This record gives sequence, structure tokens and C-alpha cells, in this order.
Amino acid sequence: QVQLVESGGGLVQAGGSLRLSCAASERTFNNYAMGWFRQAPGKEREFVAAISWSGTIKNYADSVKGRFTISRDNAKNTMYLQLNSLEPEDTAVYYCAADHTTYRGSYVRTSPIEYNYWGQGTQVTVSS
Repeated sequence: QVQLVESGGGLVQAGGSLRLSCAASERTFNNYAMGWFRQAPGKEREFVAAISWSGTIKNYADSVKGRFTISRDNAKNTMYLQLNSLEPEDTAVYYCAADHTTYRGSYVRTSPIEYNYWGQGTQVTVSS
């Protein structure tokens, strides 16, 4: 069964850093654009960052630009999200996702409804 598994979440003070990982169970995911989304209590799931299959195209939400960095290592079937200068407003469950319709495409999408595969999520809590 195809799986995406996130890890790396935790509790951190404001200004701190975390690195999230998303491991894919199949090499097929190396051909897809992938993204990170987050959902805070009582709020809708929102886009954080996305990366093309090759890693050359990246897109970020305005709220995380300059603080978060998305990357991927296709040799390890793994995508990452480096979170720096964390703020209490970044507290949420973070999900990784894959968009299988972007097979080796030169674009990424930002709407969660475009993504077909999802991980179970990892909690990030930032204390003030």
C-alpha cells in the first residue's frame, strides 16, 4: 500500500527550528510534485510549500517565505521541510502530500484538493 509518513514534529520555543521529513513507500513518488500543508485547530488545511519532482521548482506561502525551506532527496524517497524562526502562529498539524497528476511536470500546485496522497500528519507546537 502506498504510504507517506511524516516525522520530526515536536514542541519548540518561539524562534526555534525543526526539520520535518516525509518518507515515501515507493520510488514512484520521485516523479510527482509534493507539498506540505498544515491545519491548526478550528481552521482549514492550508498550503505551506511545494516542490516539483526534480526539486527545481519551489513555491511557498507568503506566511513562511524566508523562514521555511522545502527540499527533497529522491535517492532516499524523502522530502523535507526546514522550519526556522518559528512563531506560535506556526502551531499546527503538518501534512505531506503528493500530486500524482504532475508526473515529471514543471509546475506545482497549492490547493490541497489537487493532492492525491496524504500522510498522517505530525504535530508542531511553538510556545511563546
